[in-house]
Amino acid sequence: MPVGRTRERDPEGESIMNASELAVTVSRVSLGAKLIMVSNREPYIHEREDEGIRVVRPASGMVTALEPIVRAVGGTWIAHGSGSADRLVVDEKGRIPLPPEDPRFVLRRVWLSKQEEKGYYHGMSNNALWPLCHIVYKRPYFSRSDWEVYKAVNRKFCGAVLEEAGNDPAIVFIQDYHFALLSRMIKDERPDIQVVQFWHIPWPNREAFRIFPWEEELLDGLLGNDLLGFHIQYHCNNFLETVGRAMESLVDYENFRIFRGGHPTYVRQFPISVDYEQIQKDVDSPEAEKRKRRFLKELEGEILNTTLYVGADRIDYTKGIPERFKAFDLMLSRYPETKTKVTLLQLAAPSRTAIATYRKLNEELDELTEEINWRHQTEEWVPIRFLRDHHDYYAVLAACRMANVLLVTSLHDGMNLVAKEFISSRSDGDGVLLLSQYTGASREFPDAVQVNPFDLDQMADAMYAAFLMPEEERRQRMERMRSILEKNNVYQWGENIFSEVERTPSLEGMQ
Repeated sequence: MPVGRTRERDPEGESIMNASELAVTVSRVSLGAKLIMVSNREPYIHEREDEGIRVVRPASGMVTALEPIVRAVGGTWIAHGSGSADRLVVDEKGRIPLPPEDPRFVLRRVWLSKQEEKGYYHGMSNNALWPLCHIVYKRPYFSRSDWEVYKAVNRKFCGAVLEEAGNDPAIVFIQDYHFALLSRMIKDERPDIQVVQFWHIPWPNREAFRIFPWEEELLDGLLGNDLLGFHIQYHCNNFLETVGRAMESLVDYENFRIFRGGHPTYVRQFPISVDYEQIQKDVDSPEAEKRKRRFLKELEGEILNTTLYVGADRIDYTKGIPERFKAFDLMLSRYPETKTKVTLLQLAAPSRTAIATYRKLNEELDELTEEINWRHQTEEWVPIRFLRDHHDYYAVLAACRMANVLLVTSLHDGMNLVAKEFISSRSDGDGVLLLSQYTGASREFPDAVQVNPFDLDQMADAMYAAFLMPEEERRQRMERMRSILEKNNVYQWGENIFSEVERTPSLEGMQ
C-alpha cells in the first residue's frame, strides 16, 4: 500500500479524503482481492517520434479521475493499446508498469484490429450509443455488423480480465459505454468476481432508448454488475424506468436495485471528480509553465492585454463549440465595447475523425472561426484563436490558469471534468466559470454563471456579465466552488463507490 499523508481537514474541520485513506478503504473492502480497472482509453500512450519513443498522458477527464484510484491500490488497468509504439514497450502479455517515473500499477494492453476498432469503437460505441445517450438531436446509426464486432471486442476484454484475475478473488471496475456486455460475460465465467461499472455519459429517458435494436441484450449485460453507477440521480431514474418497461425483471424503486434472474444490481449516483490537490501542484509545475510560455509565444502575447475566454474540449458535437463561437460573435456585435478587449482561446482536440459527423463539425468550426474573425478583427487583434491539436494534461491546466473565464457550453454532458479542473487550478482565487445547465457539474456549482447553450442570446449576455463581473464577486464565487470541490475530490468519489460495494451484502439481506 502506498505511503501517503494522514487525512487532512478543511478550515471548517471536515475531513478531506486522500489517496492513503482511499487505499485503506479499498484494501478493507477487497480483503486481498485484486483490483482490475477496465476502460477503452489507456492512461498512458507510447508514440514513435524521430528522437525515439515519447510517453503521452492523454488530456482525458476520465483518465485524470481514475488514475489516482488504481495508483493508490497498485491495481491492474486493462485498456486498448492504441499508440504507435505501444507494442514496443510491453512484455509478452502486453503489460507495462506505470507511471514511467514511479511505477505504481500495471497497464495491460489489449490489441484490436482495424476492423474491430471500426465496428466496436467508431461504429457501435460512437455512432450508435454516444448519440443515443446524448440528447443533442444527432440521429444514431445502428448496424448489425457493428453490434457483432462490439460483442466480440467485449468478449476479448473479458478474456483479458479473467487472465489477470487468475484463480484469485477480484473486484473489476469497468468504465463506460464501450463495455455494456462485459459484466455479464465475466459473471457467466466467474460468478464470484465482484463487478462494478460506472457509466460516464448520460442515460436517456425510456422513450429515447427504446429505439436501440438490441435493447434487451444490452440491458441484460449491464445487469451482470453488482453495482452500477451514474453521475446524477436523474440518470439512475432513467435507467430503472428503461429496464422496468423493457424486460422481465423486478425493479425495486425504493432501494434502487434491479433483480434479473435472482441477481441484484444496485444503481447509485456517484458524481465523478478530479484530484484537487494534485492539480493545484501540477498547475504550478515546470511542465505547465512551459505550456503557458508556448501559448504566449504562439499568440504573440496579445492575450495578456485582453480578458481571456478559454474553451478546452474534444471536437465533439455534444460540447457546444459552434454555439459558443456564435454567442461570442453575438457578444462582440451587441456590446461593441468588448472589441479588442476580449479573446477566445479554444483548445480543440481532434476526435473520431473517421466518422463523417465529426469531420463535418471540424469544417464548420474552421468556417465559423474564419467568418467571425473576418467580421471583427483589427490589425492588432484577432477575437478567436482556434488551436486544433492533441493538447496534453499540462497544456489544459496552463490554459485553465491563464483563463479569466472558462467556457463549458456542453449541449449534454454526464459531468464535464474540465470545469472541475479549472476550479482546482485556481489557487489564485480568481476566474469565472460559465457552465452549461445541461452538465452534471451544474448540480454542484450554483456559483458558476449557468447558461442554456441552446439560447445564444442568453449565452452572449452571460459572457458579457462575466466580462463585467467585479473582482470581489469573482473571488467569492470561486472560493465557494473551491470549498465544495476540495471536499468532493476524486478520492471521495472512489471512497463513495467502494463504501457502497462494502454495504451491498447488508442491502441484499433486505430482500
